[in-house]
Amino acid sequence: MTIAESVRGVLQELGENPDREGLLKTPDRVEKSLRYLLRGYNEDPDEVVGDAVFHEDCRNMIVVRDIEVYSLCEHHLLPFFGRCHIGYIPKGKIFGVSKLARLVDCFAARLQIQERLTQQIARFVKDKIDAEGVGVVMECRHLCMMMRGVEKQNSQMLTSAVLGSFHDSEATRNEFLQLLQRNV
Repeated sequence: MTIAESVRGVLQELGENPDREGLLKTPDRVEKSLRYLLRGYNEDPDEVVGDAVFHEDCRNMIVVRDIEVYSLCEHHLLPFFGRCHIGYIPKGKIFGVSKLARLVDCFAARLQIQERLTQQIARFVKDKIDAEGVGVVMECRHLCMMMRGVEKQNSQMLTSAVLGSFHDSEATRNEFLQLLQRNV
């Protein structure tokens, strides 16, 4: 059974007529949409980064803020969205800056929970370049909490993952968090 056929069945179970004009193409549209939104299952993060890891004698903190993130909650299949901030201290290798945004997209384009997504990004960045330390902070709004359940429209979830020196050194962690607060 295809996704479109399943969606047609869901529409019928909800009491809708999938043969009415407004819904005729909906099952196909939903299938196409889900295949796009969940394309991360067909992406390898190593291939996403590719050869955009460069040797550079840099041992200072690098931070990329405000990377838009869109994902689907694995519990309700509803979107969550927000911003991801990544900081790392390299040991001779750095990422091409756009690759960090592509990496976020790769992991976000799967059924997710924000907690795991934050950890996956941090772990990959740390392991890929053997970074001295990594920090990832994510701030997201969850439609599963805004549109249903408790219906709290102004709620926001913040998660963080700190590895290496970001975990072990309070000064390093604080520098990262302060850089996220700056209006530069």
